[in-house]
Amino acid sequence: MRELMRTNDAVLISFVQSLLRDADIDFFVADQNMSVLEGSLGILPQRVMTAEDDYAQARRVLTDAGIVDELKE
Repeated sequence: MRELMRTNDAVLISFVQSLLRDADIDFFVADQNMSVLEGSLGILPQRVMTAEDDYAQARRVLTDAGIVDELKE
């Protein structure tokens, strides 16, 4: 798995999940349950992970959606 992006923005995570599902790209959101441990303050970012084989296509999908600034370099 390769990290596609990292953010504290729950709305953005939801949007990215929707885009990747629509593009039929498998992904995993890491650290989703960490908010319970931190008290739901949004301090710890969640990471969207994708398979190495899907990484380039996932970047294209998110770039086309206008959220290229959120992508991990």
